[in-house]
Amino acid sequence: MLGLLLLTGAAALAIWLAVGVRWGGDRLVRLNLRIGLGASKAETVRDAPDFGWARRLTTGNGRDRLEGLYSKAGRPADWPVARLMGYKVYALAGAALFGVLLLLLSNGNGMIVLMMAVVVPVAYFVPELLLYSHGIERQKAIGLELADTLDQMMIAVEAGLGFESAMARAGHNGKGPLAEELVRTLQEMRVGIPRRDAYLALEKRTDVPDLRTFTRAVIQADAYGISISTVLRTQANEMRIKRRQRAEESAQKIPTKILFPLMLFILPVLFLTVLGPTVLTILKM
Repeated sequence: MLGLLLLTGAAALAIWLAVGVRWGGDRLVRLNLRIGLGASKAETVRDAPDFGWARRLTTGNGRDRLEGLYSKAGRPADWPVARLMGYKVYALAGAALFGVLLLLLSNGNGMIVLMMAVVVPVAYFVPELLLYSHGIERQKAIGLELADTLDQMMIAVEAGLGFESAMARAGHNGKGPLAEELVRTLQEMRVGIPRRDAYLALEKRTDVPDLRTFTRAVIQADAYGISISTVLRTQANEMRIKRRQRAEESAQKIPTKILFPLMLFILPVLFLTVLGPTVLTILKM
């Protein structure tokens, strides 16, 4: 009876989370937005889930943490924060339901209980871990693109363009996350945000140490009247040196990383191939 009640409750929770709760205010907003549409258009409009219930089930610290990871990941349109909150609850409910089924089939095995005690919390943080991984990859891409982008901006400035014009050319002609961030920074300046605040927002969104160094150098050059072409040349050379040093550091870590696969998978096979015939000969003798 207890297992049946748990299964019924888990199934009801899964259905409620999948369908979503539509409160009165939410429904009125959608109805007001549909006013003026024809009957045929209104029939084809489908409500996209807003996952408002997931925000109520997430703590304030969890929402702030997701917002920070979402910003570092480039704010992907297909993965809004509300949807991530909903998917975290979905993963938790699915892992809990799977754990209950395993417990019922295994008659309360202690190892299953211990395993589910670890799997269920991990399942809740899986969407967050995926978002964190995407943000780390994006930060690495920005670090790799920074030196070449600064070279392009330096050439444009020395050719007679202003710094913002050079940034716009590098952003529109480039591809990748750094170009997107430069375009967004220029858009913030055009809507009235001061340049200092736009640069600080850029380094806060990306959280890349090399880009932070560049933005601070640009802010100081703007404050003290230093030639921006000199700053760009110095920063480009410094970023290129750092990129080469990171590549050398990664190359030096390869022997350590390959040690364990070598010991576990390659050396045993090599020993069997070399010593196997000898051992067989000794056994025959």
